[in-house]
Amino acid sequence: MIDASFYQGVYLFIVTLLTLITVSYRHSLTTIEPIVGSVILCIFLVLFIGFRPVSYLFVDMMNYNSWWGLYEWEGFDWGAQNILFDNLYAYMSYIFSDTTLFFVLMAALYFIPMLVACRKLFPSNTMLVFLVCLAAFSTFSYGTNGIKAGVASSFFLVALAYRDKMWVSILFLLLSWGFHHSMQMPVVAYILTLIFKKKEWYFYGWLFCLAMAVLHISFFQTLFADFSDESGAAYLTSNSDNAWGGRGGFRMDFVVYSAMPVLIGYYVKYKYKLEDKFYDMMLNMYLTCNGVWMLCMYAEFTNRIAYLSWFMYPIILIYPCYAIADEKHPLVRMRKYVVMVHLVFTLFMSFVYYA
Repeated sequence: MIDASFYQGVYLFIVTLLTLITVSYRHSLTTIEPIVGSVILCIFLVLFIGFRPVSYLFVDMMNYNSWWGLYEWEGFDWGAQNILFDNLYAYMSYIFSDTTLFFVLMAALYFIPMLVACRKLFPSNTMLVFLVCLAAFSTFSYGTNGIKAGVASSFFLVALAYRDKMWVSILFLLLSWGFHHSMQMPVVAYILTLIFKKKEWYFYGWLFCLAMAVLHISFFQTLFADFSDESGAAYLTSNSDNAWGGRGGFRMDFVVYSAMPVLIGYYVKYKYKLEDKFYDMMLNMYLTCNGVWMLCMYAEFTNRIAYLSWFMYPIILIYPCYAIADEKHPLVRMRKYVVMVHLVFTLFMSFVYYA
């Protein structure tokens, strides 16, 4: 078995190699791509991540392993905080002697829905977009550490991809919320975008939230804590200095990362004037959820709040490059570079900034 300390390096090496190969030959915007390669990659990831060693490097994995088998299964607990995840964990810990199958199942529920969403949205370039999702800054972490939120976010992407099939979309929204109660924020943002459609409101709102973060105005963070449950309030009010990467305070690295889809979105909507209902919805949701994170930027586990927008990041970043029909348009011609800059940023953050 590969040592836990090498896991992220091996993962990113595979993603980088496949991205370099795939980005060089995928050009069609219309030809349906065979799904076999993407499925093989997905199966490999499920097994590779699912059978990872239990290690403190994967943080929450240690907690799930240490709690395994401590509770008696007394039937479905309708009062559980994360009603689906908590009951599934309790039941599996009752019938299985160790966590192996549980972590394999979590990996499957993380990567398979992600691929399903990519296939539905990008049938002509499924593999490349799947790799863009895998190369995102937080994908590895939420496949190995924050697994509840990771699975919930993948379910949410399926719900958005199948927005044209109402009952499928509703089912996956409920699954998402059931796995992690924090998904109520993207759900609310989703509903908000269906009611308020003026893009200017979302861009101005995002800039307002950024200004609040720069000025270190924590009024909204305290306000959200008052309306949150006990665990949410703990994230928002803790004063310890153990935030992700050991860096608290104003997160310029996170702001730069978060701003990229916003800048591309501004160009696409105001300069190119792309008319696409799905992209508008995703962009407005991202601006809303990312803005809420900036209002709570000084919270201890700020990355976990940021992830409620970041899981949409790869789709929003790459979507305009494949939604624009004009092959000569700058974004279409630059899609290779968008993919590579996205990947290089993750490699830099993983091996240089956080090294």
